[in-house]
Amino acid sequence: MNNRTKRWLEVGVGILIPLTAFLAYIGFNVWPVVFAVAAISLLAFVAKRRGQVMSRYEGNASRTKSGMITDKSLHFHDIGGQERAKQELIEALDFLVKREDIRKFGIRPLKGLLLTGPPGTGKTLMAKAAANYADAVFLGASGSEFVEMYVGVGAGRIRELFKEARQQAKKLKKESAVIFIDEIDVIGGKRDGGQQREYDQTLNQLLTEMDGLYGNENPQLLIIAATNRKEMLDPALLRPGRFDRHIQVDLPDKNGRTHILQLHAKNKPMADDVNLERIAEETFGFSGAQLESVLNEGAIYAMREADEQIQMKHLTQAIDKVMMGEKTDRETAQDERFRVAVHELGHAIAAEAVRPGSVSQISLSPRGQALGYVRHQPLQDRYIYTKPFLEEQIMIALGGAVAEEMFYGDRSTGSQGDFDQALNIVETMVNAGLTELGIVRLKHVSNEKLTAEMNRILEELHSKVREQLEQNRAVFDQAILPLLQDERLDGNAFRCLFCDSKKIPV
Repeated sequence: MNNRTKRWLEVGVGILIPLTAFLAYIGFNVWPVVFAVAAISLLAFVAKRRGQVMSRYEGNASRTKSGMITDKSLHFHDIGGQERAKQELIEALDFLVKREDIRKFGIRPLKGLLLTGPPGTGKTLMAKAAANYADAVFLGASGSEFVEMYVGVGAGRIRELFKEARQQAKKLKKESAVIFIDEIDVIGGKRDGGQQREYDQTLNQLLTEMDGLYGNENPQLLIIAATNRKEMLDPALLRPGRFDRHIQVDLPDKNGRTHILQLHAKNKPMADDVNLERIAEETFGFSGAQLESVLNEGAIYAMREADEQIQMKHLTQAIDKVMMGEKTDRETAQDERFRVAVHELGHAIAAEAVRPGSVSQISLSPRGQALGYVRHQPLQDRYIYTKPFLEEQIMIALGGAVAEEMFYGDRSTGSQGDFDQALNIVETMVNAGLTELGIVRLKHVSNEKLTAEMNRILEELHSKVREQLEQNRAVFDQAILPLLQDERLDGNAFRCLFCDSKKIPV
């Protein structure tokens, strides 16, 4: 409504009200006029609201249409670290590519593929590569795009998405189309009969559309969805005939991390001292997105220092930044810096005592929420852990607090994160049956028993750590001054102190 129309409306209302009052005063029956005006106003209001809803729906529908991807440069060989997942996906896509073979064996085409796994592992990239492999139209959408407060709008967007996929495939003369829905748990969550009826209608419409994907349909549609919370999805969505294959997209192993780093390093000037395999060893547990960030941050460090190439030191700094955050400008008092140094040396000495050669660097540079940290040498990728290994992890975590007790007689809030880590490891041991509680479920153990067992384990390991640190008290005396002066201590220099004190050989 423009300003001129609004002004005339105000004038009309100003005339109508006193005119109605005058007619009522002289005895004229004004009620029919009042009811007529009220009815017209109500109809105008409803029409206006409907127009707003439809305009919003059309706007979102246009956004859905704009999600069509025509990038033909992304293929499976451009995605690193997911060989098993890629193989499973290619096998499923062959049902679209090799139609004659599946008809020969009477195979029902797959309707849906569910990609599950942690964030940043390449689920969206794999969906795009899948469309290129099958030479299919690709439409992408996020689960949040289908959520709306107005009833029926989400279901309408689902219908529009499937309709658009068919139309685009026919327009481009493609035999198939791939619809990718990211974060499908937003609309595919378990139905509990609660008040979220709009979510239920959206999910019901998706289930209906997937049931309509028959094998003889042309163009044939394949739904690929991604989530990192598979346990939240409705069982009706997971059953065969809808999402037939569930493909786990895990964090990459060492070879996968090396491949990912090599892919992202192609367009970056790398110095001769850069060893990507070494970087892959030091980034255990990193996702593909984090590995890309390591190389990107390393390039930023090189640019800051006006270097022509990215050196190994830049990538080492980048790993610290991705793990713990950027360096902060916190100014700490001298007594606090001394306490942080004692704390970090406690971690380092405990680590070197249980795993000789494991300390890579000790730093007092604040990063993120940490005032200091110890970086460890890369370990071989592990997927199962023994009781001795977990106990060693707890001892390393307790080392900082024990060192503070030795020198100050008490602890500080800086040990809070260490205690959280230790308690989480103890819970893992309980769930795995590695404690004196035996094979039990954590939820079936009373709080009293669980607390008593945790205290027993922690106190026993606390005593071992205290004994080790007391045996190496001389290392504290020799390492504290250079650490405070340089704010960092290299792992090899740290191990020389052990050699000098004749406590732990290098």
